Amino acid sequence: MNFLENPALPLAIAALLDFLMGDPWNWLHPVQVMGWVIGRYSRWVQDGLHLTTEPASVQRNLALQRVAGGVLTVALVLGSGFVGWLLVHLSRTIHPLLGLAIESILLASCFAGRSLRDAAADVLRPLAAGDLVQARSHLSRYVGRDTESLPESEILRAVLETVTENATDGVTAPLFWAIAGSVTPLGPVPPALGYKAASTLDSMVGYRAAPYTYLGWASARLDDLLTWLPCRLTVVTIALLSGRPRHVLKLCRRDAPQDPSPNAGWSECAYAAALDVQVGGQNTYRGNVTHKPLLADPVRPITPERIQQALSLTRRVFLLWLAGAIALHHVSSLRPLLS
Repeated sequence: MNFLENPALPLAIAALLDFLMGDPWNWLHPVQVMGWVIGRYSRWVQDGLHLTTEPASVQRNLALQRVAGGVLTVALVLGSGFVGWLLVHLSRTIHPLLGLAIESILLASCFAGRSLRDAAADVLRPLAAGDLVQARSHLSRYVGRDTESLPESEILRAVLETVTENATDGVTAPLFWAIAGSVTPLGPVPPALGYKAASTLDSMVGYRAAPYTYLGWASARLDDLLTWLPCRLTVVTIALLSGRPRHVLKLCRRDAPQDPSPNAGWSECAYAAALDVQVGGQNTYRGNVTHKPLLADPVRPITPERIQQALSLTRRVFLLWLAGAIALHHVSSLRPLLS
């Protein structure tokens, strides 16, 4: 096998790019394009369905929204994967090095490890300086809850929950699907971009509340389905890395099912159990108080050091999976020589 054709090479380069650069603000990001498509399509659907109070018309509109949501989900996920495959294929026909560069850049755009670290630092920096007002302001960029009156302990909890919930969606799940694609003729980019499209759809329209209750149903369910396996593998990996796998898995089995999300609760609980902290509790969204289930035990308080340990755990999970993928492809490349 040609060195430039090794499927593990773009994975390794993409991981390095994400670690060093993250997502440069002045670069067009695939998620921006996906977001633009989702926004335009959603407005088109909602504008096309005129509001009415007639029961028959209401039911017809809801059914049409479900169909439109299914079409959006299938088209964006498959379309994103196809565009990624096409870009890599065309660039390879020009030159293998260009193909490798395009493939690596597209893969790096699917990983959010650096973005999570930067987001945490953006909040922790003013918090360490005692500037609660700025810390709350910065936190509001990353979370949906009201932040105007949060005390330091609640700011830290919000940061930890954001870092641990998005570790699966933004880091390990895209890597899982990239690795899965790398052992197929498709390559790593199409599945990773397809997963990123599903995740973006879920974050934009996958809500139970209006106006996305019916338009976003397919997006939410597909994202839950695609995240289920990589989330459980993440939990198991964190449990092993913690050195106390039975303890972590016991707390996850006890608490994670209480969370309404089939994946977020497991991800957050695994980190909390490994760090001996507790997450969950009362949050306020647009003035409305909601209660999230308590996950793990409050053996220790949440501190900036615990948040850094959570980020370190995510990095170690990512590197362990990446090393496994590289080893897998290395063994596969040696198989013809040994036969």
